[in-house]
This record gives sequence, structure tokens and C-alpha cells, in this order.
Amino acid sequence: MNGLRRWLGSSLQRKLSTIMLVSTLLPLLSLGIFTYQISSNMTKEKSDQAVIDTLRRMHATLRFIISDVENISVALIGQRDIQQYLVGTDDHEEVRTRILAFMSTLASYKSYISNITIFPLREEEYLSTATIYQSDLAQVANVGNVQEKTWTSVYSVYDYAGLHRVFSFIRPIRNVYAFDATIGWLAISLDEDALSRNWSDSHLADGQGQVALLDQHGIVLSSTEKTWLKQPFDQVYPGAFEAIQAGKQGEIVVGNPGGKRTILFVRDPDTDWTFVGAIPYDFYRSQSDYILQLTAAVVAVTLLILAASVLFVVYRVTNPLRVLTRLLTKVNPDEIMPFYQASSDDEIGKLAASYNMLGSHIKTLKEQLIRQEARKKEADIRALQAQINPHFLYNTLSSVHWMALMRDEKQIAAMVGALSDFLQFSLNKGNDYCPVRQEMAHIRNYMQIQQIRYPDQFEFDLIADPQLLDKWMLKLLLQPLIENAMIHGILKKKQKGRITVIIQSKGNMMHVLVMDDGAGMDGHRLQQLRQVLARAGDDVELSSETGSGYGLRNVAERLFLHYGPDATLEVDSRPNEGTQFSFTIPILEGFGENIDRR
Repeated sequence: MNGLRRWLGSSLQRKLSTIMLVSTLLPLLSLGIFTYQISSNMTKEKSDQAVIDTLRRMHATLRFIISDVENISVALIGQRDIQQYLVGTDDHEEVRTRILAFMSTLASYKSYISNITIFPLREEEYLSTATIYQSDLAQVANVGNVQEKTWTSVYSVYDYAGLHRVFSFIRPIRNVYAFDATIGWLAISLDEDALSRNWSDSHLADGQGQVALLDQHGIVLSSTEKTWLKQPFDQVYPGAFEAIQAGKQGEIVVGNPGGKRTILFVRDPDTDWTFVGAIPYDFYRSQSDYILQLTAAVVAVTLLILAASVLFVVYRVTNPLRVLTRLLTKVNPDEIMPFYQASSDDEIGKLAASYNMLGSHIKTLKEQLIRQEARKKEADIRALQAQINPHFLYNTLSSVHWMALMRDEKQIAAMVGALSDFLQFSLNKGNDYCPVRQEMAHIRNYMQIQQIRYPDQFEFDLIADPQLLDKWMLKLLLQPLIENAMIHGILKKKQKGRITVIIQSKGNMMHVLVMDDGAGMDGHRLQQLRQVLARAGDDVELSSETGSGYGLRNVAERLFLHYGPDATLEVDSRPNEGTQFSFTIPILEGFGENIDRR
């Protein structure tokens, strides 16, 4: 227990080396063993499957041949000349000639058909496509007793071409006009040598295997091993046929340890014949030995490479981490994070680069935070100055207002009253935010003053969504935009102009649009103004802007500082058509809601 505690308290390099070596070597050895076993099993399964697939192809070929033979037999037993020949009692040479020519034509196109023979009830008058000198058919089947179609076992036939081994398909021929009456028999013999060439071409188990076709009794009908013909398969491999009968396809192992064979089989359900493939049992062992040698060599080489790689990687990982650890333990929150010089471009090097980037980013954030706090305080001081200066003017203008009323100067009184209300709103009890209706009252007072100054030079429209009147917004945003529209748009136009203000809601946002149909701006001046407004989020002093740019830049600056970068002041203009300013800000339900986004 104490040794485990000491090991857990040791260096990361030692722990990683031990853990990685153990966690890689043990699974690798296990993987090698499992790989050998799985590869051996898969190799055997693939070999078995290849043999099964080969047997299935043979079975498909056999099914085609059997079907072809049955189709030929159907065509023959219903042929009119054959029916006439078998029913009649006279031997017409012309009919015999036509029958033999028809059967010979059918047999000539099928290399696997040895001969076709018709046996009439008159036994001495059978018809055959081959001149048979001697046949062992009688030893394997009594043709005269055949009542249903059947297949014989292998027997020998000696004809003009020599000795052949054949097995035959025999079926009775019935009178088409009296179906129950048997008028003869048809025998189609298949050449075993021609059939077995199909099995020999398979090269089973690299030519080491044998293929055999067994009938329903286990007698070998055809085989690549000619000594097996006519023999019961159990005589070749004792007990094999009994085991094969247990399924439609599969695998069994027969023989003694010195001569084991793997038998794979596929049975035809219609004829109950079985294709078997016999493979030497050592065929799999030779493949497994190769896999074992290959697996052992791969595992040994991999073990050496892994051991060297683990030690190298652990050193490469832990050494930079130790350096980073020392740097992080010495970090002072009030000072800049020390720089780490990375020596590689791998993950550790990227980690070091991220560490340096983090330090640089923290430094930038500190500087940016200090600058923005200073700018925000500067903006608040400017707003405070704008509130303090009108305070004195507000009191003075109140006195002037009453004096104008006493002297019945109504126009002067109205102008002074509007200016007084205008300045009173600027104070707003020191608050930065006001209801939308109060901002609207402020710009109405401003426009009343301007209409007195510039009579009949412009018209003013104010359109606001009634649902927004009691919502809150940053004060003194609209007056600079309207002032810019009047001075640089309407007053530069010779005809009477119009200024329109639209305040509407878009989802949970408030969209404000200020438009005029004044002189407008050309493309160059518009681009300059957009650049000025785009610098609202930069650390640029407002004093660097002049003319109309100062007031507009101040609006953009206040929008950025109080609402964040999404509340940008946008401008669009065309010469002699007018200018429009717009911005979008969040809808505030009350004054107490936090609006500062920065």
C-alpha cells in the first residue's frame, strides 16, 4: 500500500511511462493472441464458405442439367411420331428414321448426354441414339417395372466410342389418348466423365480436395476420384453419409488423427442428391501456421516500436508541461504573464502558443477595459456638462418667458417656452434614459423653435407606434439627427422640405428612422460619413471630428457605449433626393432595466 502511495506521488513522467507501457503492452499481447485465433477462424470460415459456394455452383449446374433432361423427356414422350410408333404394331422404317433423327439432334447439343433410348413394349425393338454393344442397365434397374420417373445409379455402357460410365433418367411413356396405359419407357443417360469435368475444374482447396455426387442412398454417382464410383460413401469415409443426412448443408470431420478430412456438403431437396467436398484437415493448419508466424513477428516489432515511442513521447509531453507549470506558479495577477518560447509545432507547442495568446489577450482586455471605462466616464462627463449648462439658461429663460407674456409678445413667449422645455428635458433629473413619449416631446419643442426661426421652410412628421410610447430609451438621440437633417439637408434646399421621424417595433427591438428630402450627399461625402460613424467603437477622440460629423459621431458613440456593437447608426443618401439615418435598439420596459451591453 505504501509503495502504491509513493508511486502515485511520483513524477508525472514516471507514472505516464509505467501506465502507457503497461496499457499498451498487455493489450497488444492479448490482441496478438485474439488476432491469431480470429484470423485462423476467419480463414477457416472463408475457406469453408468458398468450398460451400463452389458446391452450390456445382449444384446449380446439376439442377440445370436435371431440369434440361426432364424438359427433353417431356418433349419426347409427347412427340406424335413416338406416340404413333409405340401405339402401332407395324414397324414403319420412315417413322423410326424420323424419331432417331429427332433424338439425335437433341442429344448432339448436350455434351453431357451419352444416349437417348426408347423402350417399346416390344422389347427387341428399342430405339437408341447410340449403337450399344453391351450395357449393365439391367443390373441397376428393371426398365419394364418403372412406374414413375426415376434415376439409376452408375453403370457401364460399351458402344462404338468405347466404355462409358453413365447413370440414366427413366420415365414411363403413356398413351396421350389413354393416359393410364403405359406404351413404353424413355431413358436419357448422362455421361459421368462429361459431368465430372465440371467438378474437376473447381480446384477445390488448391487442388487438394475431392468432389463427389451422392444419390439418395449414399452411392457415388460422379466424382473427381474415379475409384469412388458405384461405392457407398460410407465405405470411403465410414459414418460420413449418416452424419450428412442430418442437414441440408454443413460441415463434418471424419477419419482418424493421421488422416482426418473435413467434409462439406450441399443437398438438393428435389432429388435428395448430395454434393460433398473432402478437404485435408491439415490444409487449415498450414494456413494457421503462416498466420501465427506473421502475427508473432508483427507483435514483436510493434512491442519494440511502442516501447521506444512511449518513452520518447512521455518525455516530449512532460518536459514542456513542467516548464509551463513553473511559469504558471509564478504568475502575478497584477503583472503580465511571462512568455514561453515553444520549441515545436505539435499539440504541446500549440498549448504553449495558446498560453502566450491567453497572456496577450488578457493584457489587451485589461487595456481595452481601462480605455472603455475612461471613454464611458468621458461621455458621462459630457452629458453632465450638457445638463449643468442648460440649468442656468433654463432659469433665465423662464424669466424671459414671463416678461414676454407680460408685454404680450406671444411669438417670443412661445419660442422661449419651447426652448425652456427643451433645456428642461436635457436636465432630466440627471437620468440617461427617458420614456419614448418624453423624447418625442423634446424633439417637438426643438422643431417648434426651428419653425419659428425658419417659417414655411419645412414640414415635420412624427410617427410612433403607440405601444412604444411608455418604453424607455437613451435620451437625446433624435435631436442631433433632426438638426443634421435641417441644417445640412433642408436649409441647403431652395424649395420647402419635409422631415419625417418613424419609431416602430420589430420583434423585441425598437427601430428608429429619420428621413429628409433635402439636398442629400454625393457618394464621396457619404463614404466619408460612414467611415466616421464606423469609428464609433474605436479609441478615437471625438474632437478629431468636425462639422456635422461631430454630432453624428457622438450619437453613434453613445449608442455603442450603452447598447453595444449591434446598435450601429446607419446612413444612406442620394444627391437632391435626401438623407436617412436609422438605428435599432432593444425595447426597455422600465428605467430600472439594465441596458449597458459593454
